Amino acid sequence: MTVLLRGGSVVGVVGTAADAGVAPGVDDVERADVLVEGDRIVRVAPDITAPPGATVVDCGERLVLPGLVDAHSHAGSLVFEPEVQLALLRQGVTTIVTGQDGVGPAPGGGAFADTYFAAIDGPHPRYDGSGIAGLLATYDGTTPLNVATLVPAGTVRHEVHGDDPGPVTPQERRAMRTMVRDGLHAGAVGLATGLDYVPGLYADTAELTALCIEVADADALYVSHMRGGYETNARAGLDEIAEIVRATGVRAHVSHLHAPVELAVEALADLERSGAPMSFDAYPYSRGCTILSMLLLPADLARPGTTDLAAAIADEDGRARVRGAVLDRVLGRADLGTGWAEQITLSHVPAPEFHALQGRTLAEAAELTGTDPVDLALDVLVDSALQVTVVMRVPDPRTSDELTPLFRLPGHTAGSDGIFVGTHPHPRAYGTFARYLEEYAVPGRLGWAEVARHLATTAVERHRLGTRGTVTAGAVADLVVVDPERVAARSTYAHPMQLAEGIDDVLVAGVPVLRDGALTHETPGQGLRRVS
Repeated sequence: MTVLLRGGSVVGVVGTAADAGVAPGVDDVERADVLVEGDRIVRVAPDITAPPGATVVDCGERLVLPGLVDAHSHAGSLVFEPEVQLALLRQGVTTIVTGQDGVGPAPGGGAFADTYFAAIDGPHPRYDGSGIAGLLATYDGTTPLNVATLVPAGTVRHEVHGDDPGPVTPQERRAMRTMVRDGLHAGAVGLATGLDYVPGLYADTAELTALCIEVADADALYVSHMRGGYETNARAGLDEIAEIVRATGVRAHVSHLHAPVELAVEALADLERSGAPMSFDAYPYSRGCTILSMLLLPADLARPGTTDLAAAIADEDGRARVRGAVLDRVLGRADLGTGWAEQITLSHVPAPEFHALQGRTLAEAAELTGTDPVDLALDVLVDSALQVTVVMRVPDPRTSDELTPLFRLPGHTAGSDGIFVGTHPHPRAYGTFARYLEEYAVPGRLGWAEVARHLATTAVERHRLGTRGTVTAGAVADLVVVDPERVAARSTYAHPMQLAEGIDDVLVAGVPVLRDGALTHETPGQGLRRVS
């Protein structure tokens, strides 16, 4: 297939502002046509004559960018659904990276992820238990987007040791290393940990270091949902990653970094000077989203696929003990505290009797039902088999101007952490990348060239995703056509499932997958294997 993108302006990708010799916000944008043959860009130049039989896309006053990469995605099980495909492509996303937070279908049979992250990832409809190789194969020619995956360390631990606390044995550690090594050999782009989730939170630094020896040997990426709750406690998590980097030489990446900007910028610079550089992904929203059990429950009651919580609160004394433990947890978190019930909004609640509470804070829901926020939360969790997600408001929201210094760092990539399960998700699933283009591709912040680097090129380079991520001859033709005057995120906390606007034409591997804002139903996407 031959495609000509005609009449637009190509956004050149520059390095950091210092490397490029330009000030932040200054663009490298040039009028040019882009000729695509097969899955590759073959020419970028003005006034290219359309070859016979070519499909011509009139770009007019629009910009041509490399396909954007969601470096932290929870759409790996749902990317087969047209609604999810449309939500991603309308933001310009052509590749997603899955297996995040230490939980994913492979390796193993898939039941652990299907149970524990049912409210985050949803069950994978095609995975047959055949490991990372089999998981990646489910995406070959079956979806319009590319999908890469990480080896999820929590799943690995679950398969070898179960969900119980305590250290793994030397034999179990060897088995875990073998599973990680095999997953990387099959094409996984790295290893992901979720150190606030069961059973990842039981893994000590020595265990993680042993696994990262395999990651470093493969020149893959260690991706970590850090231990300890982020925000003002972020430095503790960063220091643990730095210890692993110094011990193994592994390349490291921080999942969904959210912290006071000055703290994060200073900590990352300090760690780089000390020999532990790391990249990170972030989304341009202040509120977070996660499973309610992780926020509220002691780890022994948050094990997936159990009735531990129901048993623990079966009598008044037990409920009182659990209530005390929940209050100790929320009051001790810097990002929650005394106003915790006003800061947590129910996002996805599968229990039918509680459906009407979705979109309400725990405080509002408790008042509506005439109960206490803790008791309501416990009842919702039990009746929903712990499969409840919530949106969490932080005490001090950050503006776009405040976030800009963090997003300018050369190690920054974009990750939506988007969750598509349920009727009231966080708007980041439908809006992250459009919001970046709308709010940061402007003078004084990043500008178009820098945004293209941060949202595409850097993620491609860090995850070893091959010759994509630039608009240059020889690159894979994952391309996005953006109207800079129209591009905007329309999803909000009140109405989170509204599609983004301003991106109507997208190519993946040279094939139009979005035309005039609608799916073409072509499926050129692939399970992307790490390119050494």
